[in-house]
Amino acid sequence: MNKRLLSTTAVLMALTGPAFADMDAARSFLDAEIGDMSVLDRAGQEAEMQWFVDAAEPLAGMSINVVSETITTHEYESRVLAPAFTAITGIKVTHDLIGEGDVVEKLQTQMQTGENVYDMYINDADLVGTHWRYQQVRNITDWMAEDGADFTNPDLDLDDFIGLASATGPDDKLYQLPVQQFANLYWFRHDWFTDPDIMAEFRAEYGYDLGVPVNWSAYEDIAKFFTGREIDGQEIFGNMDYGKKDPSLGWRFTDAWMSMAGMGDKGEPNGFPVDEWGIRVNENYQPVGSCMARGGATNSPAAVYAIDKYIDWLKNYTPPAAAGMTFSEAGPVPAQGNIAQQMFWYTAFTADMVKEGLPVMNDDGTPKWRMAPSPYGAYWEDGMKVGYQDVGAATLMKSTPVDRAQAAWLYAQFIVSKTVDTKKSHVGLTFVRDSSIRHESFTERAPKLGGLVEFYRSPDRTRWSDTGLNVPDYPRLAQLWWQNIGDASSGAKTSQEALDALCEQQESVMERLERAGIQGDLGPKLNEPQDPQVWLDQEGAPKPKLDNEKPAPVTIAYEELIKRWQE
Repeated sequence: MNKRLLSTTAVLMALTGPAFADMDAARSFLDAEIGDMSVLDRAGQEAEMQWFVDAAEPLAGMSINVVSETITTHEYESRVLAPAFTAITGIKVTHDLIGEGDVVEKLQTQMQTGENVYDMYINDADLVGTHWRYQQVRNITDWMAEDGADFTNPDLDLDDFIGLASATGPDDKLYQLPVQQFANLYWFRHDWFTDPDIMAEFRAEYGYDLGVPVNWSAYEDIAKFFTGREIDGQEIFGNMDYGKKDPSLGWRFTDAWMSMAGMGDKGEPNGFPVDEWGIRVNENYQPVGSCMARGGATNSPAAVYAIDKYIDWLKNYTPPAAAGMTFSEAGPVPAQGNIAQQMFWYTAFTADMVKEGLPVMNDDGTPKWRMAPSPYGAYWEDGMKVGYQDVGAATLMKSTPVDRAQAAWLYAQFIVSKTVDTKKSHVGLTFVRDSSIRHESFTERAPKLGGLVEFYRSPDRTRWSDTGLNVPDYPRLAQLWWQNIGDASSGAKTSQEALDALCEQQESVMERLERAGIQGDLGPKLNEPQDPQVWLDQEGAPKPKLDNEKPAPVTIAYEELIKRWQE
């Protein structure tokens, strides 16, 4: 947090005493924090703030509690935007920051007990399948027309949001409002990849050009090529990852690693009928199986290939300490300057990778690294999901009293309002509005962000998606992944053994949901088990084992790729 943000927060906290809406506080906030860093001019900003002042008047004096995971964007919301909202509206917001797994756990507790733990959750749209089936959250579509109507910003402009599809159910209802999102892309040292000597050495050794890997075969070659060499006095590694048996290890795989390998079916934003978790659904989106014996793909040859490659690269091309790291611990490591590439890299780390003085930054403020689409595995086919996009979204539970939900809804809209969104986007680099992405300030900043702006201005951005509708109970199923993948990562089980256990446990949860009937006609309806070969012989997932799991490597020049994004 820089000094300016701290001083702004201090000013705003001093203004939060009176429990009434205050336009003077709004003007102080606009002067101190926003300025011209908005898609709205000053008159437009003041008009939008006046709407919040007026709308909040019936609720002034209330105190509400909001929770989100701890990332740069949410830290900004908690430290700067929440005090500003309190000062402007008279509604006191306590915005807690905890681990992502803890957010899901708190939400699950509220779902199970009906007790109002938090008035609003900012949690991943990964849970849209859960919310659609359980119907325990207020769907935003109906909310805006009913109890939330008087508290819905007429200038909210949902058409400006880029991630609504991830939070929309098959009933075309919006269940969550995106407040931040970031993609999972490929990261690499552009300065090394374009060094003439390194390029010549790579071509002499592998017979093709060093460039952005299009497939896993090329990624593996590049990882092997860089690992162990010395550049600028440092030992270099050709891969970065993490392997600690921790909830974040589950996201490492459910966040589309399996679809990138080619495990699921064709279909965007998610494979259908088999998705990136290996769960098969019928035509009504009822889950019918996870193991191959029921038509699922969680323990299929493509899934085993995906885990085997991860373990191989973790052991052979990654810093040894990475095996004991979590997601948050591993994230900053490439900024230290000894990593050549990382396939599974979240753009949420961009803000921490562009800081002045880092080994991966040039003196002129431009990065030595770039981002690009992640390569695909041997089982991947054109038309399949290409990658994951985290969509953190405001979620209002039905168990939250109406007036508290109305106050929370105002806060949700404030932190994505056109007045503040461009500034917030500069702080966290997690875009939700198209207008912010296209703001002239990002045109100016684009050369210093390694391809992030070009990606989000391109049509490609819609091809990276959240977990889809096939997952009937995200909290219960997600915890099975890290435990079982952890067994494979540690060597306690083979990949096949771990995935067999995982798919059986997923089906056990779905069987309990089916027997309980709590999701009604939307819940699981499992197929009868049969010989897996019956499914392997059919088109699509699960797919039979390939004779060759390392096809010819393919690379592309970054400049050619970025030109496609710019067009």
